[in-house]
Amino acid sequence: MDWDSVDERLIKRGELLLSMDFLERYEDELKAMNRGKEGRPFALTNSHIVFLAVVRYLFGLPYRQLEGFTRALNRLLPRLPSADYSGLRRRILEVDLSPYVDFEGSDDLVIAVDSTGVRVHKAGGWVEREHGKKKRYVKIFFAVDVETKKALAMLVTTDGTHDSRAFPELLRKAEINGRVSRVYADGAYDSSKVYELLESKRIEAVIKPRRNSRMDTPSEPRRRTVAMHKRLGHKEWAKLTDYGKRWSVETAYSTFKRTFGEFCMAKTMNNIEKEMTTKAYIYNTLINL
Repeated sequence: MDWDSVDERLIKRGELLLSMDFLERYEDELKAMNRGKEGRPFALTNSHIVFLAVVRYLFGLPYRQLEGFTRALNRLLPRLPSADYSGLRRRILEVDLSPYVDFEGSDDLVIAVDSTGVRVHKAGGWVEREHGKKKRYVKIFFAVDVETKKALAMLVTTDGTHDSRAFPELLRKAEINGRVSRVYADGAYDSSKVYELLESKRIEAVIKPRRNSRMDTPSEPRRRTVAMHKRLGHKEWAKLTDYGKRWSVETAYSTFKRTFGEFCMAKTMNNIEKEMTTKAYIYNTLINL
């Protein structure tokens, strides 16, 4: 491994945190945003808001602290106005960032899929006190390119959604970026419906059979996989199918959680989804460096 290039990529991630490239055309962008606008004109450009969103989510800043950050930034760079926390909240939630906008489509995408839990940091304690229930969490599903570790699709659901039920929508989103040729997944996706969906799309399924998987399953493609797994044993089956590539999604989750923590700052499901989408955008930006 070229450790010098690895070091350089990590260093560039630090540079990204304080990238002020949006200043180059700040006045022109602001003028264009306010052209023909009715009511109070914008004081902050959209690129400025994206910069502040990155700061908020990377450092876990509440909106009032983010207001303080804009004041300090204004003292250093007077051309950048400060902003109140309520306005920042509204603008950050309105920003539309697609994590996949810069992805170059491919006709041979190999993806790994899985889910992980993210705690609802602020609402969880209230739920536990008021209703005596366990702290809430949401599930995020990633479809990750096994080569680049880039997130090609993401789905945010409540904690009661089973992985196999979320899979069709996750696959549909991944296919927007190109034709999927192979899918790696763990035993949570070992269901006849998942196999049949992949078979209908001519996508190779590399899914680890569950321990209690039976040979009399109604799905022919699933039956073939179960039979092969039982005949070869897991170690040989994993080697033959290159199942180790499934860990690319685990690597992505590890990086995601080390970067943003294991909680979300928003309270409502709609805002949680927006927060996770923005974090996925930041994650893909960091991965591309």
